[in-house]
Amino acid sequence: MKVLSVASEIFPLVKTGGLADVTGALPGAVAPLGVEMRTVVPGYPAVMAQLGKPKVLGTLEDVLGHSVTLLGAKVAGLDLIVVQAPGLYEREGGPYAGLDGIDFGDNWKRFAVLSKSAALIATGAIKGYRPDVVHVHDWQAAMVPCYLAFGDSPAPPSVITVHNIAFQGQFAAHVFGELGLPASAWADGVEYYGGVGFLKAGLRAAQAITTVSPTYAREIRTAEFGMGLEGLINGRADVVSGIVNGIDTDLWDPETDDCLVAPFSAKVLKAREKNRKAVIKSFGLAPAKGPILAVISRLTWQKGMDLLAEALDGIVAAGASVAILGAGDRDLEQAFIEAAARHPGRVAVHVGYDEPLAHLMQGGCDAILVPSRFEPCGLTQLYGLRYGCVPIVARTGGLADTVIDANMAARAAGVATGFHIGRLTAERIVDAVALACEVHDDKPAWTRMMKNGMASDVSWDASARGYVSLYQRLAGEAR
Repeated sequence: MKVLSVASEIFPLVKTGGLADVTGALPGAVAPLGVEMRTVVPGYPAVMAQLGKPKVLGTLEDVLGHSVTLLGAKVAGLDLIVVQAPGLYEREGGPYAGLDGIDFGDNWKRFAVLSKSAALIATGAIKGYRPDVVHVHDWQAAMVPCYLAFGDSPAPPSVITVHNIAFQGQFAAHVFGELGLPASAWADGVEYYGGVGFLKAGLRAAQAITTVSPTYAREIRTAEFGMGLEGLINGRADVVSGIVNGIDTDLWDPETDDCLVAPFSAKVLKAREKNRKAVIKSFGLAPAKGPILAVISRLTWQKGMDLLAEALDGIVAAGASVAILGAGDRDLEQAFIEAAARHPGRVAVHVGYDEPLAHLMQGGCDAILVPSRFEPCGLTQLYGLRYGCVPIVARTGGLADTVIDANMAARAAGVATGFHIGRLTAERIVDAVALACEVHDDKPAWTRMMKNGMASDVSWDASARGYVSLYQRLAGEAR
């Protein structure tokens, strides 16, 4: 079976978050199950620099006014189709914003061209290639199902995966006339609160909708989590499902991870102490008897970082130390810097992102704190489980689906893998950390939780089976 994946980022070529991890891992995960996946990505400088000598697969002369060259290459085990349009993608900055951090003003055009190009590929633009199913990710690729639905050629079925419904690709109404769609598309999915909604269009047109956890699939049907799209989601509830993400267990393996000072396993946990000492040194923390909590996150409201900043004094009073790695809202960055100044040796912050340091923190910190207001799936808690870094998580989305709460019954049964924060407030975060500190003092109980987490199946195996089953059903229905 041939599946065409379409995404705005893919690890290890270009990454701003978990989306890239998923799109980078999925092709390899479904390959053993008989799926050949090719991924369409924009030709950003970071992508172009890693292509080597790509093969020219074809040229699209006029994609919304732009000439596009389709380049084929295999990089890091990925089969890529790169949409090369220098005027749109070859810019300084990141995938979505310039060096000043401001979103590119023509993002609607950049990702409409990506989507239109992918739709043309799906309907035969590359000689000898037609996929059985098209799988698109988030708003940047969400127009693909729309272009397929309103195109002139027979189209394969499509599935759209919502990694975070908060990001919707909303643009002014006047861009509709430049999207190359018939007038009827406005009322049939594209119009969104008087403007253009890329994600809405994809959710309306795709034959299937998935989210990255079963709980999140239920949550987005409510006004609290649906971000204005809950009506559409409820109207299409029969095609909505949740498939929890996995992680690349070769890349994230505490027995072979080069980013660790000392490799370890569930059978050899004592070696983990060397990584803990390395974390203490890297962050300038004081040697601590209580648990060291890792925070590896975008510093944003969604991630609950404002509540964490409010809770830090109480967390320190409960006996924990905190190592923070991340960047985001400038006010939150400053709040954490000020907390570190109030609590030298107990709170430390590294503003920015450092992949090797993130691995070391998972392998050396005692627990990872994830107090998100909403979390479609979350990956850091999965890395934590894999590395014996016990998760302390908000009870939402994929966090609730992947971490077994250490309530009294679960602890008595010896099955707990982490701690759930109840109704999310700064006080409840402190309460959850205080309980973690209490259990951490009981070394046999803490070790049992670490080993339970390390025994959890956080691989892509089950997720891959879920996606392949969906692909097979869609392809079968299309036939």
